[in-house]
Parts: sequence; structure tokens; C-alpha cells
Amino acid sequence: MTTPNTSTPTTGTPSPTTGTPSPTPGTSDTPAAPSAIRADEPAAEIRSDVQSFDPSPGVVLEMRNVSYSYTKGGKRVLRHINHRFRAGRMYAITGPSGAGKTTMLSLISGLTNPSEGEVLYRGRNLADQDRYHYRSHDIGVVFQSFNLLPGLTVAENIILSMDAAGKRYPSKRERAVALLEQVHLPAAYAHERILHLSGGEQQRVAIARALSTDPHIIVADEPTGNLDMATQEDIMDIFRSMAHDAGRCVIIVTHSPEVAHGCDETFALSPLRQTSRRSAVVHDGVSSIRQGDGGNRRDTISRRRARRRR
Repeated sequence: MTTPNTSTPTTGTPSPTTGTPSPTPGTSDTPAAPSAIRADEPAAEIRSDVQSFDPSPGVVLEMRNVSYSYTKGGKRVLRHINHRFRAGRMYAITGPSGAGKTTMLSLISGLTNPSEGEVLYRGRNLADQDRYHYRSHDIGVVFQSFNLLPGLTVAENIILSMDAAGKRYPSKRERAVALLEQVHLPAAYAHERILHLSGGEQQRVAIARALSTDPHIIVADEPTGNLDMATQEDIMDIFRSMAHDAGRCVIIVTHSPEVAHGCDETFALSPLRQTSRRSAVVHDGVSSIRQGDGGNRRDTISRRRARRRR
């Protein structure tokens, strides 16, 4: 695993730039200087770490001034999110429970539309596209609970995804076996029932199924949450190969600092409760929340109580 470089944060909301519809190979052997970006709103901070490979500059997905609330005029879960996701890179979305990670994943996956702003796929607003086609062809999802069908074999689970997307291959079974090899499982596993597999093996099958339609984007929800460290490293190697070797955009929601540091960029979300009393701070690219007026008020109350006891 490459150790990410630390960087000095800069302030300001990243402004969208026009990206090309398809990845364009990099032309420089010198990696770009590391950067950390802090948005004006306290919703998210971004860390960009320089890795040893030359990333593709092609923007495949963009969140442009995205906000989301569950009800019209209700409390916002996400606010003014701006970020571009590029082909050939791995991204970690981190943050405590309630920060909006699952909501952000739903927006990226096309399961819901933002209350404000746009989610763009290859420069086009997802709200104006056939989102079923997008979900079944352009993006592959690895679920936290795998969502494999226990009554089917490994190969049948993978083939079912191809059938649902209407994909045609000379031999779907041969493709399923080839995908198993990509996730470090032997061909003999194609005939195994899901219930006979360990958690790590089921996770690999879930990744193979997500790859079965040859998507441009892979999103994974806590893919290493229940795995031992050795299996976690192997799963991360698989995701890394998808991005750096196959040129896919890989987005991982995680609570694991090890997983986040293994990615090329970390997008850290902060809860939006009591944002008027919060200031967002970036330390080595990781966001933290410093209480403002509320913290000072608590200090004052504590001093008053101490004087009364005297």
C-alpha cells in the first residue's frame, strides 16, 4: 500500500471545470503537487494525495453545488457539495454516522435526485438521463451486505446481473469465470453455492458481479467492514487494479482510516447539525469539527459553576 503524502490545506470551494467525456492520457511524468481543499460550507473537506502513478485527467462524474433533504424545506443532509471524480482514480468518502455518506452514494448511483444542484455523468445531468440504463450499464455497486442470492451458484449470481442489464457475450459463463480470476478466486468457485463461502469470498463474488456489465464507475459501501486485515489488503488491491490498470473510477464509502489512506483522494463529510456554531478544520487532509460559540459558552458555564462551589 502506498503511504499518502500529507499536504497543506487551502480554502475555497472547488470550481467546476469542463472535463472531456472520455479519459485522456496524462502527458507529464511529474506528478501534480499534493493539495487539500476545504469548502466554504462545513459540509465536506477533500484531501488529494499524490500517488506513484499518472492519473487520467478525464472527469467521469461531477457533483455540482449538490444539496439534499428528505422532505421539501426539511433539514439538509448534504449542502453545496462540489467535487469531480475522474477515471483511473480511487476515492474514499468518510465521515461519522449521520454525515450523509449513504445519501451521497445514492446520489452518485442514480437512485435519487438532489434537492438542489446537479449530478453529472460525462457532462450530462443524471436527472435528464435514463437512470435505469445508467445503473445497469455505467455503474456497478458493491453492497455492504453483498446482496447475493443464496439459492444460486456463484456463476449464476454473476450471470443474473448480465441478464438484467441485457448484456450479450459469446459465453456468459466463461465471462463469469474470467471475472472470478480478476477478484482472486479460482474457476472452481463458479459452481459453489453462496452459503458455502466465507465473508471474504462473498465480497469477492459481489465485486465480480459489479464488474459483470463492464461499468465505468464502481461504488462500494464499506467493502472491508467485516474482513480481517489480510483480506482487506487483497480487496483493496482488487479495487486499486480496477482504477489504475483498467481506468475505472472507484468510489468507496468507509470508516476505516487504512482504507481511506489507500485511496488517491479522501472526501470527508461532516454532519450539518448546528453548522452556525461550527468551523471546519483540516489536519493532514482529514476534517475535524471545532466548536465555536457553543464551546466558549460551555467554558464560561464551567467557570461559573467552579466559582459557586468555592
